[in-house]
Amino acid sequence: MRSAFHLAYNVRDLDQTREFYSGLLGAKEGRSTDTWVDFDFFGHQISLHLGEPFATAATGKVGDHMVPMPHLGVVLELPHWKQLAHRLEAAGVDFVIPPSVRFQGQPGEQWTMFFRDPSGNPIEVKGFADFDQVFAV
Repeated sequence: MRSAFHLAYNVRDLDQTREFYSGLLGAKEGRSTDTWVDFDFFGHQISLHLGEPFATAATGKVGDHMVPMPHLGVVLELPHWKQLAHRLEAAGVDFVIPPSVRFQGQPGEQWTMFFRDPSGNPIEVKGFADFDQVFAV
């Protein structure tokens, strides 16, 4: 069965949103109106609507970090993750958690980075060298 995740949330400015998601993250723009825009977010559909973004707080304890909750994210193969991390670093993105590895040498070893879109919505991007480890215990 083939499936794609759909998530809709609010942003404050569609032009900034397009620059960030399409221009910086490389998401392909889909349908839109004057109040929302869809993107292909690494194979998943996100619909970003004009409005007040959801409130977040650093309440998720993962390893040694407190991460913003709620947040959205994607899991990439490690080479793609590294390319994106370099692109975001070169663009001067202000990271909540800079690109780093966690659970090194353990089941589920992963690279991660947290940042926010221009409206403050938190995004996590994980990278795995071995996709069979995504759900490892």
